[in-house]
Amino acid sequence: MLTGLTLMFVGSPGLAQKSKKKMSPAPVPVSDRQFWLAEMDRMVRPVITSLAADSLRIRMPKVTSNRVDNREQRIGVQYVEVLGRVLSGMAPWLQGEGGTPNEVALRNQYRQWVLKGIANALDSTRKDYMRFDIGGQQIVDASFIAYAFVRAPWLWEHLSKMDQDRLASAIRSTRRFKPVFSNWLLFSAMNEAFLCRYGYEWDPMRVDYALQQLEQWYVGDGMYSDGVHYAFDYYNSYVIHPYLAGIVDIIGKKTNAYNGMIAKIRKSNERYAIIQERLINADGSFPPTGRSLVYRGAAFHHLADMAWRKALPTDLRPAQVRGALTAVIKKTLESPSTYTNGWLTIGLYGAQPDIADVYNNQGSLYLATAIFLPLGLPDTDPFWADPPAKWSALRVWSGDDFPHDKSADLR
Repeated sequence: MLTGLTLMFVGSPGLAQKSKKKMSPAPVPVSDRQFWLAEMDRMVRPVITSLAADSLRIRMPKVTSNRVDNREQRIGVQYVEVLGRVLSGMAPWLQGEGGTPNEVALRNQYRQWVLKGIANALDSTRKDYMRFDIGGQQIVDASFIAYAFVRAPWLWEHLSKMDQDRLASAIRSTRRFKPVFSNWLLFSAMNEAFLCRYGYEWDPMRVDYALQQLEQWYVGDGMYSDGVHYAFDYYNSYVIHPYLAGIVDIIGKKTNAYNGMIAKIRKSNERYAIIQERLINADGSFPPTGRSLVYRGAAFHHLADMAWRKALPTDLRPAQVRGALTAVIKKTLESPSTYTNGWLTIGLYGAQPDIADVYNNQGSLYLATAIFLPLGLPDTDPFWADPPAKWSALRVWSGDDFPHDKSADLR
């Protein structure tokens, strides 16, 4: 069994032959992909291995925001929450094939753990059995699980028929809750899109309502308000753009009724990707504004999703996006207090408990895995294979000539 992603080192035989003195082997430079894999493995391993061993409830810390309004319920929902967030970020990599022997072996091991863990989560006789009907928050949590299976059909195809039906039933059970009049409409819509994708009875009205309402909430320059009022936070990336893209990918194959809307969504997706890339500073930091900053690198969920979908606008080269996202991963995970006993701590840069929102718990933090979506691209894809390229902040602040930017009137 693998115990982690192994990075291989080789010596320098030419130098060894010229000197009788024993020399230390020279390490092979770690590629961006190796670095991403190692960081993803470190982040998700405690979650996935614990669930596969039917011991997530035993091992996972019971941590909530200092401002939590109902600590017992927040802890009660954190298990479905962490499963959905980890899986939705890992899904494209689990779906993929190929890579180095180490990567192939690691993926195969995770596939086994994930399938076993999902079976435990859906089996009422297991200690890690997860109910989806505890509270309204689980509309959100179920949708991330649904999105994981949309992104990784391999997982669905390798579930038993019994577990497929159990999962569909669990996701349907969240219909009893009313979504908040905000980005939550997209969570309900994603749950229905999942049911549609895999041939179950689904509610077109929940999808239509979300799509029509988000169209009304478009505020310009590729961005939407999150509900009635606009807020300068990262919810256009955490949820709105990636969910719109995923939902219309499914619904657009069922009907032509949304073709005009889908074309506008694609243009908005491209413009917001440009804005996102320009928000990443030369050192990988970014403006710490708005709520849910404890999601760390998921502030760039949308940019990562666009790279994985190979839907980046022509203004953004894949290698520059790789460089920018690599810098974000390094910056958001470099603090020595990022982890405690292998589990993520509450914070944006290390442990910063006061930065949490009232709804945050230990499971919330793992939306950070969303930044790893491009690992679903093969290592031969230009995103990984092209030489390093400067992202916008590096170009501007090193004095390179740089094209002007202007807002886009897309409606």
